[in-house]
Amino acid sequence: MSRAGVIFYVFFILSLGAVMPVAYGQLPADTLELSKAGKNAKSDELYFDAVKAKMHDDDTLAANLFEQFAALRPDVSDAYYELAKISYGNKRIDKAEEYIKKAIGISPDNKWYQEEYASILADRGDFAEAAKIMGDIAKSEPDDPDYSETAAEYYEHAQKYAEALSFLDKAITIDGEDEELMMHKVEIYLKMNDVEKAAGVIKELITNEPRNGRYYKLLGDLYDNNKMPEKAAGVYDNANKLLPEDPFVESGLAEHYLNLHDTASYIIYAKKAILNNALDAETQMDMLTAYFQSLPNNDSSLRLQGMPVVRQLLAEHPDDAQVLALYAGCQELNNQHDSAVWAYKKSLQVKPNDFNVWEKFLNNYTGKQDADSLIKYSEKFIRLFPNLYIAHYFNGVGHFNKNEYPAAIKAINRAIDMQQENDKGRLSSLYAFLGEIYHTSKQDDLSDKAFDKALELDPDNASVLNNYSYFLSVRGVKLEEAERMSKKSLALQPGEATYLDTYGWILYKKGDYEKAKVFIQRAIELSGSRVDGTLYDHLGNVAYKLNEKDKAMEDWKIAKEKGCDDPQIDKKISEGKLYE
Repeated sequence: MSRAGVIFYVFFILSLGAVMPVAYGQLPADTLELSKAGKNAKSDELYFDAVKAKMHDDDTLAANLFEQFAALRPDVSDAYYELAKISYGNKRIDKAEEYIKKAIGISPDNKWYQEEYASILADRGDFAEAAKIMGDIAKSEPDDPDYSETAAEYYEHAQKYAEALSFLDKAITIDGEDEELMMHKVEIYLKMNDVEKAAGVIKELITNEPRNGRYYKLLGDLYDNNKMPEKAAGVYDNANKLLPEDPFVESGLAEHYLNLHDTASYIIYAKKAILNNALDAETQMDMLTAYFQSLPNNDSSLRLQGMPVVRQLLAEHPDDAQVLALYAGCQELNNQHDSAVWAYKKSLQVKPNDFNVWEKFLNNYTGKQDADSLIKYSEKFIRLFPNLYIAHYFNGVGHFNKNEYPAAIKAINRAIDMQQENDKGRLSSLYAFLGEIYHTSKQDDLSDKAFDKALELDPDNASVLNNYSYFLSVRGVKLEEAERMSKKSLALQPGEATYLDTYGWILYKKGDYEKAKVFIQRAIELSGSRVDGTLYDHLGNVAYKLNEKDKAMEDWKIAKEKGCDDPQIDKKISEGKLYE
């Protein structure tokens, strides 16, 4: 929005009922015509009502009244200016340009009109012309740096970098070496691929403030990001000698070594920066988060190396809710769930309304063994956030895990009601979960309806396709449809072990045992050490049907060892027979 857009109008009732608008900073000369005693009282009233409508944010009425005024007084530029601003604010760029040109045609020297026109041109993408207009205004207002800065911005968008730099220098001359303006120069030099001139600007900042470690980091980052690690190393060597305990120099060194893939040196300097007492807790946390994100996902040893840093940070800020939450998250990464839960609880005691912490906290209670805790804490979550779907979802999970199906169904239906209609993926998943609850509680028709709704919302949801087809196969109904959906889930996510097992189980139900064996065996191989006992139970059933009874016994025994929940598993093993 142009600077003129912040002008407010003050109205005075003058002699003979004439009304004249007065703006901060400037009163357009044409509006003085409105104050002439007795002249066109009707138009004066229209203008007053138009401005009043605009002040009440009724743009439609304001525009209508300004247009009526302009029809009566086409010589008054300010009405067209107001119409241009209203049109521009409503994204009617063509009309805005039409009106502002009329205003400029009447008052060509009015800088507010010219500035509005420049904004409209920039919105159209005509940055070169917009820059020229702002440059002309900047020349006429040599003591105001904002015009020069805006001209520089438009020239930059027009890719006329020399002109942009010229106007930035004018702004800097007026304002002094403002850091924001100087960094804007750096940005433009980099667009010109002139790294050394960009570095020269930062060196000016360092010369002015030689003990500001952040500037050394900016210079080091500049060189590192432009594949000049030797120059970055030189910057950090000098900075480290001058400012040996500066947190910005330490964090810059950490990032420098990370770019060089020197993990050991990175960890040394990252730890120093994170624990530097010169930083506030929020900055320390940001650095610690970046530290963990930079570590390889599969390198648990490096994550563990970071835990003493986390503990020390917590010791420095024992009552900081965010530090406690970060500590909890790190403990989760290291599979220390009891410590994670403790820290999440303590964080919520300090800051009870932190939605993100609540969500992470409750995720620790989604196992069947924690159903009572999930119900208890999700009810607190609901009291705090009664209109958020996730609170009711957690409550539904808790009741489902406790086999309290009516309460689970009620909670998930509430979650569905709370969820935004345009988030079809999430709604699909909620309906699929509802379908699972109905299936488990043997309400088959309602289960099918819920799954059908889930697929209507998201036809390519592989998880929904798999679960629906599996439940149909368990019931032994609609097997052709189940096979079609299972094939689609595998097409969407080839090699997914659970989906392979589902497809194999459907083939088993259809009597194609040889083919079923291939798919279930492949699912077991892909699962590795994480294989679920149900897969071995399925494989045992297939082996029995193929008259491989010894193999069936072996598979059933493994299924039991791995926690298979088939209520017939003990009977199968003890009697050596298939029970379904």
